[in-house]
Parts: sequence; C-alpha cells; structure tokens
Amino acid sequence: MDTEVIRGARVSHERASVGQIETAAGEDTRGVVESLLAHDGIAEAFALQTCNRAEAYVVADSTEAGRAALSLLGAGLDDGSVVAETGHEESLRHLMRVASGLESLVIGEDQILGQFKRAVEIARGAGGLGPTLETGLTKAVHVGERARTETVINDGVTSVGSAAVRLAERERTLDGATALVVGAGEMGKLAARALADAGVAKVAVANRTIPHAEHVAGYVDADAHAVALDDVRDVLPDADVVVTATGHSEYLVDPEDVAVAGETFVIDLAQPRDVDPAAAGVDAVEIRDIDDLESVTAETRANREAAAREVEAMIDAEFNRLLEEYKRRQADEVISTMYEAAERMKAREVETAVSQLEAGGDLSDEQREVVESMADALVGQLLAAPTKSLREAAVEDDWATIRTAMELFDPEFGDAGPGGDDPPDGVPVDGTDGAPGPPRRDGGKPGFPIEGTSDD
Repeated sequence: MDTEVIRGARVSHERASVGQIETAAGEDTRGVVESLLAHDGIAEAFALQTCNRAEAYVVADSTEAGRAALSLLGAGLDDGSVVAETGHEESLRHLMRVASGLESLVIGEDQILGQFKRAVEIARGAGGLGPTLETGLTKAVHVGERARTETVINDGVTSVGSAAVRLAERERTLDGATALVVGAGEMGKLAARALADAGVAKVAVANRTIPHAEHVAGYVDADAHAVALDDVRDVLPDADVVVTATGHSEYLVDPEDVAVAGETFVIDLAQPRDVDPAAAGVDAVEIRDIDDLESVTAETRANREAAAREVEAMIDAEFNRLLEEYKRRQADEVISTMYEAAERMKAREVETAVSQLEAGGDLSDEQREVVESMADALVGQLLAAPTKSLREAAVEDDWATIRTAMELFDPEFGDAGPGGDDPPDGVPVDGTDGAPGPPRRDGGKPGFPIEGTSDD
C-alpha cells in the first residue's frame, strides 16, 4: 500500500568529514528545495545546510518516490555510508533535536535555531511547505525555543565560532595578538566577539559588503576595523590568528597567500571551505577546520549532559503532542466527510419536504426556516455521538471504525482498495513508512500519521 510519507536524508558531522558535507550540499538552500519538488511524487520539501550538515526532507506519495528524490544528496559522494536516511517519525524527532541544539557540534549552540528558521522561510518561499512539513517544522522551532528558555543547554560555549576561539587559545597565546575574521555573518560576528573576549589587541573583519564588516567591527570590544574581501591577501601577513566563515563558493585563501604570512594559526569554519586544503602543507602555518573542534565540543557536551537530558524529555513530550495533533487532524478529515455527506442528504430531504408541503399552499419564510432548523437539529444530534466516537477511534488507532465511517458516508471510498482494518490512505499500516500526508494529487482527502513505523 503506497502512502504519502515523510522521508529524510542527511550528511552531517556525526559520520562525515567537512569535505563530504561540502560535496553533499547544494549551491543554495532554495535550489535544493526546488530540485526536490521537481521530482515525481513529491508534494513538499525542506532543506537545511550549515557548516556541519546538509539535510533534506520530502513528503512523497510513496517510499520509492521519496528515496529517489533524496538520492541527489549523496550523488557526488564516493562513500554512501555517510548518508543517514530516516522515515517519517525519525525525521520529525531529528528535526526537533536539530532545532534544540542536541545535534550540533557544540551542544546547545544558539546559532542553529536562527539557521533553522531561515531555512523554513526559504522552503516556504519556494513553495516547499504544505500541511505536513509546516506542522512538523513549526513544532521543531517551538521545541528549540523552549530548550533555550527553560533549560541551561546554551550556557558557556554557545557557538562554533566561540569553540574555534577556545581551540585557538589552546594552540596560541591570544593576549595582545592580531586577528583576522573573514566573513561578517552570524558566525563571523560570534568569532570576532570571542576573539576580543580572549584578549586579542586588534581585529580585522573582512567581508564582501564593507558596511556589514563595519557593523561587526563595531560590535567587538577591541581595536577593530573593516576591510574588503579582496584585501584579505594584503592583511593576512599581519594576522597571528585567522578565522574564516563565509558562504563564498570558491577558495579565498590559497597556499601562495599563506606562504608569505609567516607563523599563522588558521581555523576554517566555512562550508564550502574558504581555505584551500593544500595550504596545510606550508611550513609555519597551521590550519584547522570544523573536524578539529571535537576536543573542545566534547568538554561542552560533558558539561551539558544534565541539561541535554531535560531537553530530551521535552522532545519526547512534544513529539507525542505532535502525533496527537496529526491524529486529531485525521479524525477531523473523516468527520468533515461525514458532515458533508449528511449536509447533502439534509438538503435533498428538506427540498422534498418543502415541495410536498407547498402542494397545499405556499410556505412563508418563517415556515421554511422551521423546517430547515429542524433538519439541522436532527443532523447535529444524530452525528454528535459518531463525532465523539471517531475522535476517540483516532486516538486509539481504531482504523476499522474510521474506515467503516468513511465507507458509510463516502461511497467512493470503499472502491479505492480492499477493506479490512487498514487505515485510510495517507495513514501508515504495520510494515509501511507512513507520515502525515498532504492533500493527495488525485484530489482525495489528506491523511495524517498515527504512530507509523520506519523501515530503516
């Protein structure tokens, strides 16, 4: 039985190197969403790309369609084992973990929530979000916000930028040093502030847009100034420590640039990378990337274990609420069908009754209203108990009752496939990969998940 399902795929720091993440990532997030939507059978799509993850999710009308669309994530990778695939429930739970910071290289980091929200806006603008992903992503953002306001998960080192500076402090004396930050985005801003807090005397901020670099320079408590991105090679020789964090598609620093820089410590946080890996072969220059932050982030992870357990419990509760919301929605769809059918029958019978009464003389408007009100009252009273029973049936996963109701009130429903205890289309059965389904392409009713299972 094919159902409209959520599927996800990701390449992240959990099992992939920076280079592999770079290969898996698309040119831009919107382009990835649009490419996913272009595949047959894909109704919704979402993508998240950061310095340490490339993730994609789709709502598909079958497991096969979902996998086919997501195959583009690992298309350029020699090692397919670095791609993690998830079914609908695991995908939804993972998205909550990402937004709350539990899946970050720096546990509890704040930056990921902002990146997550921007990715949601991009997917929405590209037409990628429908009722399924919209509901799940909204819940994930809610969990991320709760995690940061109700626990101490983000105390201490709260960003990859600050973790990079912590690493630099272990390798170099930063007090009185000169630093260069390449990139004036959120990560560059956090790195610049952390460098100033670590005691560097001067900070140069390079960016393609000078006003943005000036804004970051004014944000740090040090002697800071802005430079153009094209001038990086000129200011590099003066820097003792360099942190790069741009979204540039090409290398900004090559071996020739660092060859004249003298003794320099470089941390490349960009995705794709800003520094040509070949530059690591230059004497007197040490280059680190996100993979090298593990020792710093391990400390943070240990210090936040108690808070992480709180967030895990929060995710469990919110995940259950999400499933209940999908269940209520499925019941509401069935109830809506029931009322639509009853309304059609009521309208027919009212018209028949009015015609028969008018055979003995015209009815007044008030008399017509009495007939229609009586019909409305009968429908309401007759359907009150079935409405309550259907909502209870959805909560209890009693799909035999719901199927029977659909067949009673929607004659065409029973013709769509075999009867029995299977849930309606779009709702998972044992052994299938189900998900809250968007409106079907054939114009049928949407389906929503009731504790479906993943085939992973």
